[in-house]
Amino acid sequence: MSLPPIRRIVTGHDSRGRAVVASDGPLQSVVEIKAIPGTVFHEVWSTAGSPACVGNGPDPADGPLMLPPPKQGTRLRFVDIPPDTKEFLAHGASKMQAVFSETGDANVSTVRRDSPHPLMHRTESIDYGVVIDGELTLILDEGEVALAPGSVVIQRGTNHAWANRSKRVCRMLFVLIDGAYDSVIAAALKLPMENEAR
Repeated sequence: MSLPPIRRIVTGHDSRGRAVVASDGPLQSVVEIKAIPGTVFHEVWSTAGSPACVGNGPDPADGPLMLPPPKQGTRLRFVDIPPDTKEFLAHGASKMQAVFSETGDANVSTVRRDSPHPLMHRTESIDYGVVIDGELTLILDEGEVALAPGSVVIQRGTNHAWANRSKRVCRMLFVLIDGAYDSVIAAALKLPMENEAR
């Protein structure tokens, strides 16, 4: 079963300041990740800076795919996540450089030999993730949570992965908000790296 395309309606203002529909139609940026076939990013919108500029500017979803939000900005996207395969779980860790390079930020991958899932990664952001269709499992360093339609995850810069243990694609809606780690958490995140270097 394939999921329906996303329809995006963008509003704006005419020369008299009246509200109008600026565009109505399919997304301009829909990108399948070649290293994980079936993983599709549907880029909806982003803002750069805060407060966000409210105007009739160009479509911010155009351009290359970038996983994290812009500095002091936000990003809105849907992601279709296919079922994990045995081959991916066994050998996926070796592909993570390629996977995250396709999403514009190879440095977010945190996968190691003992990681609970090949897609472990972390961004310095607050992410709201909503299951729209299908089932998914949120995997953390310690523990995991089964998710169904209507589940909402508030991801606070934590190391995580999304595992699809079902037999069909799961669609998630994500809103990513640029952030900065609290100094206590930032210090704690450096400790494991220093210990591993010894």
